[in-house]
Amino acid sequence: MERITIIKVGGKIVEEQETLQQLLMDFFNVVGAKILVHGGGRLATKIAEQLGIESRMVEGRRLTDENMLRVVTMVYAGLINKKIVAGLQALGINAVGLTGADMNVMRSAKRPFQTIDYGFAGDVKDVNTEALYLLLQNGYVPVLSPLTHDKKGLLLNTNADTIAAETAKALAKIFDVTLIYCFEKNGVLMNENDDMSVIPLLNHDLYLKYKQEGIIQGGMIPKLDNAFQAIAAGVKQVIITKASAINKSEGTIVFN
Repeated sequence: MERITIIKVGGKIVEEQETLQQLLMDFFNVVGAKILVHGGGRLATKIAEQLGIESRMVEGRRLTDENMLRVVTMVYAGLINKKIVAGLQALGINAVGLTGADMNVMRSAKRPFQTIDYGFAGDVKDVNTEALYLLLQNGYVPVLSPLTHDKKGLLLNTNADTIAAETAKALAKIFDVTLIYCFEKNGVLMNENDDMSVIPLLNHDLYLKYKQEGIIQGGMIPKLDNAFQAIAAGVKQVIITKASAINKSEGTIVFN
């Protein structure tokens, strides 16, 4: 079975030119078929603040009202996505930037109101595996931004870690998939203030224990939820590591 590497990058990595350029060089060196998924929440928060729009988060997930939807669409699908695509094209990678609406790559449903109203947040319902496969087989490298659509004309803000996991799960039917979540830390940490306190191996029981104890919290919770769902759906390997280590055997390996 053909191998594919799906890399999700976020945090400061995509916002600062030096770290972004290094990430793009490292991504260039990834062998075989590959997809890049990016976030950009910090920049969205910064620009929203400049526009006088309040950012609200619950367990690492953004509450997206109508004004915030406009901001994330501009930042994710526009500024960050096209900056990455241009950088990859400069390296000779024939990248194509996509939201979930492009080629109907990813369809979502607006998250129903229960105890928390997430606003215009999307829960993924369907991934167009055929469209992604078509691009990959023709030598294109998809760059996915964290926006999906409901196929009724509505764009929806969707967690980038979820985008990466759902893409990995869908492609696991036809590829041998490695999913790598990379950011500015060395991996999942026992102590967020100690970059050397990496948890090298993390199974689901240990994750639940660390979550209950408050060791794992915030944005790492949806990341790991998605990682375990991906493993359960047939993704061969999930790694959480530093952006500069995507071609090395470092970081936290997630397994059931």
